Amino acid sequence: MQSVGGSKCFWGFRSLIQRKEVDSVHVGRREGHHQLARILSVTDLIAIGVGATIGAGVYVLVGTVARECAGPALTISFLIAGIAAALSAFCYAELACRCPSAGSAYHYSYICVGEGVAWLVGWALILEYTIGGAAVARGITPNLALFFGGLDKLPSFLARHTIPGLGIVVDPCAAVLVLIVAFLLCTGIKESSSVQMIVTSVNVSVMLFIMIAGGYLGLKNGWVGYELSSGYFPFGINGMFAGSAVVFFSYIGFDSVTSTVEEVRNPQRDLPLGIGIALFICCILYMFVSFVITGLVPYYDLDPDTPISSVFASYGVEWAVYIITTGAVTALSASLLGSLLAQPRILMAMARDGLLPSFFSDINKKTQVPVKSTVTTGIFAAVLTFFMDVSQLAGMVSVGTLFAFTTAALSVLILRYVPPDEVPISSALKESITSASLQTGRTNRESDRENLPLPAGSSKDDSQYLREIGEAPLGYPLIQKVLSQDNRNEQKRRKIAAWAIAFLCIGTFTFAFAASAKGVSSILRFTVCGVSGVLLLCCLIVLTCIDQDDTRHSFGHTGGFSCPFVPFLPAACILINTYLLIGLGAATWIRVSVWFAIGALVYLFYGRSHSSLYNAVYVSSAYANEIYRSSSDHAA
Repeated sequence: MQSVGGSKCFWGFRSLIQRKEVDSVHVGRREGHHQLARILSVTDLIAIGVGATIGAGVYVLVGTVARECAGPALTISFLIAGIAAALSAFCYAELACRCPSAGSAYHYSYICVGEGVAWLVGWALILEYTIGGAAVARGITPNLALFFGGLDKLPSFLARHTIPGLGIVVDPCAAVLVLIVAFLLCTGIKESSSVQMIVTSVNVSVMLFIMIAGGYLGLKNGWVGYELSSGYFPFGINGMFAGSAVVFFSYIGFDSVTSTVEEVRNPQRDLPLGIGIALFICCILYMFVSFVITGLVPYYDLDPDTPISSVFASYGVEWAVYIITTGAVTALSASLLGSLLAQPRILMAMARDGLLPSFFSDINKKTQVPVKSTVTTGIFAAVLTFFMDVSQLAGMVSVGTLFAFTTAALSVLILRYVPPDEVPISSALKESITSASLQTGRTNRESDRENLPLPAGSSKDDSQYLREIGEAPLGYPLIQKVLSQDNRNEQKRRKIAAWAIAFLCIGTFTFAFAASAKGVSSILRFTVCGVSGVLLLCCLIVLTCIDQDDTRHSFGHTGGFSCPFVPFLPAACILINTYLLIGLGAATWIRVSVWFAIGALVYLFYGRSHSSLYNAVYVSSAYANEIYRSSSDHAA
């Protein structure tokens, strides 16, 4: 039994590694807080996932990546990126089934890793959804302008304006749209998901039009883009993989599905299906659209700004620009709705745990959504959209997503090999803890007397036998050894697994850092990559050889999806995401460091002292039910 608040570590280090229990959300429910409405089905989750994932980027990304990286092999680049994204989706699916509470990766890392990492994940997700939503909203105005003939033809109340003397370009149209979406989200999750389904259906229909109409043009006029002398891989295999790294970010968004877990009717069944089907639909649409567009014209002739519209215009189908623009606008709107849907639930989860003010955890009794968090998110995003061009900050969105993907994969490894075996109990239950400890001790001694093997020369008829058992540690040290041998073996296994996971993370980071390092001698890079690769391989061998924890079958909620190919799949996920994180560039990391520094101050001066785990007492999971039972009896 271990008291978190009892022994103070330097700078409160212990608070950084304390972990909450899976169903900590139920504490708030017992105190009378309103619940979110459980009304979402698999279809709703698919619409939310596809809508949040397919932004307008695909309408631009196709031309840029094909021209600069992959050429006609862009289709394979999308496939490889989709497989890489699926690795994270597998991890999210298992965690969402076992820990079905709002908060997404923040919630999972709080349960499996610790409060410090969970705070960073939550803080990064706040940044991701805020800047991501603002960037998406800012992209709607230029696309709307195409319906009016250009930005200079927009009505004045929709057009962008420059503030004299400051040079700030304000976007009232985008800001108003953000407020409209926030209002929609406040009306209820069912209404929001219904609108999302309509908007996403329009977007998917436009992409189907591109595939069908483009396929007809290709069959009629020939696939000139695939008849080039440079072949299918003009930039080589390396260019194809470089294209995969770029288009990987077009799969970001499916994780927003897990933020609605408390609003799903049957999360153990519906969430894995929703995540998997949404990601599969996105991958198929991306691949077919890229196949058609890169086949209709040579990759070097693609317009980097409007590749799809320009391709159809080159075949005399100028009117298709209006259909394609409709798809871009609906894609942006669906992506905006997905961002503003997820962020209030992240804030709600963090507020429930005490890391943010309780204001954000309030759920409206009528609409059964976190209205206060949604309004706050909407106002802040609208102000940011109105005054700032956040395109330069877009890289910071990727940091939040990739960091969340990495911690989700790490959480799966921890859950399988070293799941938490202690439960935090309020320090107010000390009397119940003492009572449960005494009761458990008596029960264990009685069980020992019934189950222990007889000492040599003794029989159950011997009147001294029970006393001998009671004094086993003194009279029969071998019996004590038998009693503790299994426990020692289990502790040894957990210790080996924990060190293997730790060194796996170290090896992954050094390998990814060396592989992406520029301006360093090749010998040094290959040496570091070789040593890190050997370390990584050794850790995987160790984790493969030792048994996974037996309690993994009963940890959290059972009966849902299980991630396959553990530990290889989570390890590959960590490696890919770490490589992409390091490759985001120094400028992005400097900006993110400033945001993390602000978050560290908020946690230090508010979150740590207001955490629901502050001064909590940790007890073995086996004792937790007895303590709650003793607490109920005492209250009665």
